Parts: sequence; structure tokens; C-alpha cells
Amino acid sequence: MLTRNKIESQECLILAAYAIKSGRTKGRIYSEKEHPYRSAYQRDRDRIIYSSAFRRLEYKTQVFVNHEGDHYRTRLTHTLEVAQIARTIARALGLNSDLVEAIALAHDLGHTPFGHSGEDALSELMRDHGGFDHNSHGLRVVDLLETMYPDFPGLNLTYEIREGIIKHSTPFDKPRKCISFEDNGSPSLEVQAVDIADEIAYDNHDLDDGLTSGLIAYEALEGICLWKKVCQKLKKEYPGITKKVKNSQAIRALINAQVTDLIKNTEKNIRKFNIKTSETVRNFPERLVTFSREMENLRKPLRGFLVKNLYNHYRVIRMSKKAYRVMKDMFEVYMESPEQLPPSQAKRLKTEDKFAVVCDYIAGMTDRYALDEYKKFFDPDKRV
Repeated sequence: MLTRNKIESQECLILAAYAIKSGRTKGRIYSEKEHPYRSAYQRDRDRIIYSSAFRRLEYKTQVFVNHEGDHYRTRLTHTLEVAQIARTIARALGLNSDLVEAIALAHDLGHTPFGHSGEDALSELMRDHGGFDHNSHGLRVVDLLETMYPDFPGLNLTYEIREGIIKHSTPFDKPRKCISFEDNGSPSLEVQAVDIADEIAYDNHDLDDGLTSGLIAYEALEGICLWKKVCQKLKKEYPGITKKVKNSQAIRALINAQVTDLIKNTEKNIRKFNIKTSETVRNFPERLVTFSREMENLRKPLRGFLVKNLYNHYRVIRMSKKAYRVMKDMFEVYMESPEQLPPSQAKRLKTEDKFAVVCDYIAGMTDRYALDEYKKFFDPDKRV
């Protein structure tokens, strides 16, 4: 029988010395009895999956708003893809894949409707009231806003998962300092693995969605060296391949090339800097889970292409601006007349700051719920 104690013992035998072991967790905010058959991180993963915030990711924007089509990534499918890539990296490097999976599944729980446009709107509106970013809000979700348990607020996750949420960092995600986690040095290799997996997932899957939508033309990618290399190989191996299959296989090859490079270069870093323990990682001033310089140089043109041709495509910009107005107008309506909040939120106003209550409510909305609420306020023919 595989008990929690045996799982913890196996981790000590199988995982690398620099991996985070579940039996050595810094623990939870509220003390709980351990589960007999699941490690602390397995238990956290399951709590995240069953949370309402996780389910709502299904109808939150990645790049394309939900009503634009059923075949585009949502924040939920993106999260699952990040978890898959992160697990592969973790297993190859001897990291704790349960911890990595839990962090990956939780990393976007604090995202607003309408992706980064929604986050930008709330960041501006909350500038003088504590600010807003989805990392900090994600920690707020798992620590306070989820209401699943009678003995404590939130999900009562372990320190290591919570650290992964607040320290999540990519070119699009710049974490704010959080005093509770700043004394612990650099993030663990597990956190670093999720951050890079997030980059790999959104670069390649946003490209896939851009091609599927027609906002990106195949011909426009011919000058991108990384894309050209994988397509030439596919053409040689499968000369009669259809465009749809070519697209899927090209994205697959791009991800595989980047993950393989990342694993090999990270192993090289670990040897080069003599990384022996998780404490060594904490004390190391730079990120260790990194691409080779060659791969970084290959990725730059592709990322620049996405910024120019997808994220700044006029149709995406139009929807982003529309989303911004929706968020701003709703926020102002609730602030001017908070009695229009549903009873579950309105009762919080007795003990909590109005700005925080309104921000929490709007940030938790899905795209379609936000659009429906907006119509109720501003469309006279919409029933309220």
C-alpha cells in the first residue's frame, strides 16, 4: 500500500538533492491533520482542481474572448498545457512533479476576465487603493476568497505553492514584492520550471491560435528561423501533409525543441554552479532553469513577431479596448452604487473596504458573465 509516508520516502530516494520534498514543507497557515494516502503537494493540487476559481478559468480569455470561437485556448486549457510542459521538465530534472503541477494549476487563478486587458483596467482603477496584479490576487484567492472549508478561509495551501503563485515571473508577469516570501531568497527550481513552462505554452499556443484564426498568415512566418527550421523538416518527412496537420506538428516540434534545450541547458547550469541542495538554489542570485543562448536568440524573433502581428493585430486591440471599457464602466457603477452588488458580496461591505470588495467581485468574473452584467447595466432591453 502506497501511503503518504511511503510517498515521502520515495521522494527522498528518487528526486534530486536540490528538489523540494513534500515531507519538508514549511507547512500551512492553519494546522491540519495530514492525509494518509496523499502527500501535502498532491493534496494541494486536488484542492486547486476542485476550487471554483479553477473552474472559472474555462471562460476566461487567453488571447481570444470566449464568444469568438470554441477552438481557441482559454485560460483553463492554457493552464493545463502549462502543467503538462512543467511536469515534463520537472521529471527530467529530478524535481518534485507534484509540487510543479500544483503551482502550474494555480498560477493563473488570480487572472481577471479578458486577460491582460482586464488586469490593466483593474491595475489602473486600484492604483491608489493597494494596486492590482494577478499574482497577488491569486494568493488572495487561495488564502481568503475561496470558501470551501468550515475551519479556515481559502484553500489553506502549503507555503511552497503559495510562494509559486506570488513569485510567478514571465515577460508578461512582473511579481510585486511580498514581505512574507522575500526572506526566502530566489524561487525554487520547481517555481522556475513553471515560469518557463508558462512562456513556452503561451508563445507556441498563441501562435497556433493566431494561425487558426487567420490573424497570422503562414507566409508571414517564413522569415522566422525557428519556424522555418521545423517546417523544412516536416516538409522533408511528410511531403503530402495537410495545412492543418502541418500546423499541429510544427507547434509540437517547436515546443519539443524548446523543452529539450531548456532541460539540457538547466542540467548544464546545475553542474556548472555546483547546485547540490534546495538551499543552494535559494542563495543563487540568478535563475538556473534557462534556455541556452542559442535558443534564446532563436526565440526572440518569434516572440517579437507575436507581439507585432497577433497581440497588436487591430482585431485583438479592438476587443482589448472594448474589454477595458467594460471593466472600467462596471467598476465605476459598483463604486457609485454598491447596493447593486449581489447579497453575497454586499454583506462584505460592513467589514471590508469597498474598493477591495468591488475589485474582488469583478476580478472573479468570467468573460461571458462580465459581458452579461455589463448588458444588464447599460442595455435597456436586457432583463436585470
